[in-house]
Amino acid sequence: MGRVDGTPERERLLGLVVDLVLREGVIDMSLSSVARSIGSNNRMLLYYFGSKEALLDEAGLRAFDQFPKLREVFSRLGSTGHLEGRLLDAWADLSAPENLPYLRLYFQRFGIAMRDTEQWLTFIERAGQQWLGWTREVFRSHGYSEADSLVGATQILALWRGLQFLLLTGAESEQLNAAYATGVRGLLAQLTPADPAVGAVRSASER
Repeated sequence: MGRVDGTPERERLLGLVVDLVLREGVIDMSLSSVARSIGSNNRMLLYYFGSKEALLDEAGLRAFDQFPKLREVFSRLGSTGHLEGRLLDAWADLSAPENLPYLRLYFQRFGIAMRDTEQWLTFIERAGQQWLGWTREVFRSHGYSEADSLVGATQILALWRGLQFLLLTGAESEQLNAAYATGVRGLLAQLTPADPAVGAVRSASER
């Protein structure tokens, strides 16, 4: 079944689902339970969204928009200044306490996607490539080669995801901040910009 976009009723239903998944998560959530919780029915949700997976994926994207420090992290990360400082600031944004409801939702969705990869292929591809691509562009803009930019982006993304997971388990923020700072400094010490002048110009422009 297809989907209907852009109607007020669709937006109303989507908003209710966003509130629902942020409040209750998505573990073992069926289309019927979603419909029941928001006062709708299966037929209506399928009409507007096409499938449960499409509905929950869109709700996850819309939920992301409710967390400014997450939504705007790459606009700040991509601005001028020393790369180390930008990366440290990015973790402060990503680990902010107000982001915890979304982080819980994200990791729940990831776990479900790993159980049913075909149904959640769009989410899996986005989770694996989108942030990696954006982070790689940050390294490239600071003068690093394609190869080093990919290595740097991969390690930074691994740090973010791993430390966010620990954050959800209740690990102390100071411990995670120290581990991240050590990881960033160690990574940057191993990589040399292919064009150091690019990074120097970006840093100098902020002084």
